[in-house]
Amino acid sequence: MSFTKFSVPYPVEERYNKKMAYFSMEFATHQPLKIYSGGLGFLAGSHLRSAYELRQNLIGIGILWKYGYYDQERNQDQTLDVAWNEKQYSFLEETGIKFQITIHEHPVWVKALYLNPETFKTAPLFLLSTDLPENDYVSQTITHRLYDANVATKVAQFILLGVGGAKLIDLLGFNPELYHLNEAHGISAAFYLYKKFGNNIQDVKKRLVFTTHTPEEAGNEKHDIYLCHKMSYFCGLSVEDVKTLYGNDSDQFNHSLAALRFARLANGVSQLHGKVSRAMWSKYENICPIVSITNAQNWRYWADKQLYRFMEAGDDYGMDDRKKYLKKRAFEIVADQTGKIFHPDVFTIVWARRFAGYKRAGLITTDEERFEKLLANSKYPVQIIWAGKPYPVDHPAISEFNQLVHLSKRYKNVAVLIGYELGLSKRMKQAADVWLNNPRVPREASGTSGMTAAMNGAVNFSTDDGWIPEFINHGHNGFVVPMADYENMPVHEQDQYDLDKLYEILQQEILPLYYENFGTWRQVVKNGMQDVRFQFDSNRMAHEYYELLYK
Repeated sequence: MSFTKFSVPYPVEERYNKKMAYFSMEFATHQPLKIYSGGLGFLAGSHLRSAYELRQNLIGIGILWKYGYYDQERNQDQTLDVAWNEKQYSFLEETGIKFQITIHEHPVWVKALYLNPETFKTAPLFLLSTDLPENDYVSQTITHRLYDANVATKVAQFILLGVGGAKLIDLLGFNPELYHLNEAHGISAAFYLYKKFGNNIQDVKKRLVFTTHTPEEAGNEKHDIYLCHKMSYFCGLSVEDVKTLYGNDSDQFNHSLAALRFARLANGVSQLHGKVSRAMWSKYENICPIVSITNAQNWRYWADKQLYRFMEAGDDYGMDDRKKYLKKRAFEIVADQTGKIFHPDVFTIVWARRFAGYKRAGLITTDEERFEKLLANSKYPVQIIWAGKPYPVDHPAISEFNQLVHLSKRYKNVAVLIGYELGLSKRMKQAADVWLNNPRVPREASGTSGMTAAMNGAVNFSTDDGWIPEFINHGHNGFVVPMADYENMPVHEQDQYDLDKLYEILQQEILPLYYENFGTWRQVVKNGMQDVRFQFDSNRMAHEYYELLYK
């Protein structure tokens, strides 16, 4: 394939013929390509799959992480161990493209690799690497670890994605009408374009759109502006020029604020998140409009087609049998990792996603007496599985993971699994009767894991955050903790309220329904599968990006 005049290598659907370049730090396209950490990557992967299915004129720009995010392993006592193992990918194609960009006032060589659309059925994806013999060791390490803990390395990664990605697009001759930044990591592209278009910021604004995922200001990346300048982040602009250009006098460079001022349009990732974002950024002037495009996941990749076939044929026996088989198969992973035998007839709760403080992984365990009672109930037996990856230097999250590991040793019916990536994620959704999700409202921008759970016959049970208000009709297709006046509650009160409601709904509604009225339970499962099928399939989302963000 010639890359000098690159065009999408399949016929493009007329209504999606506008050329788009989609930048993301991580893409979860398929289990073998381990260049993702969590939800942002799962979203980007589903987006590329849908762009392929809909024949959109879109290419992805990302980074090839030599050691991935990290490999989640165990210490001798079963607690979390972080391992960095080199990855090999025979399926990525060499493009022969090599070029230099400036990082830390120093030329760095970059090469581009290519994920062919036919490999995993995605839109074309170009991945950048600095792991080249021409570079010194420090420059090579830029593409070693996704979200490196070293601040200078992280800033260098942002430069590589933004400036390197924008330069690659020029070398490809792709000439996109719009540059779409998935999160603000690639905003350095704006400075590259600013220079390219003769220092005319209007030329940048008409070409840039931005997706924000962070519902609170503290979560948005900020770095010392002098460090960024020293790292060559601003493509030759002085610190004063940058402050003037993006209209902020602070010595902390706010990547999201810059993105919202340089883009012509931005979007939040759920209706609620759009609202939260507009309110959060309203105190700043000259922000581009923020619309809502709710995240979604690719149905064709994630859903268990057999379950859907049985449901559509009205074959309840087939459906029950299939779900039991899926649980049984997933429980082999539980037995293999923990030596515990779980039973497909027993009600199974799964909490699995990225470990982060606000997601409250261990919330249900915080009332020891009630937790003990739940696990010992012989009338309504329960099994619980936890899985997920904390950020490798997020010590509170790692400590929460390890506390759950120690807790699980006391019970036959509690398991904590490692290796939560795309493959295990799908198996956990198939294992779940209930997909438990209890972030502190309104801290979850979207939280897409429950969508793919519903596609595998699991019922969502969640606090009312992210995409959930658009989906759950309590008792019909899932269960939801009713919203309280969270704004006026201290954190400990919010946690207590959510915990009480969680137990109340679980013990008074969910468990009796599952064990005493399975026909109705099955109907709730079906309703969830149906309601998620089109509304939260990423084909709808990829279409809305063209309609609402790119038009």
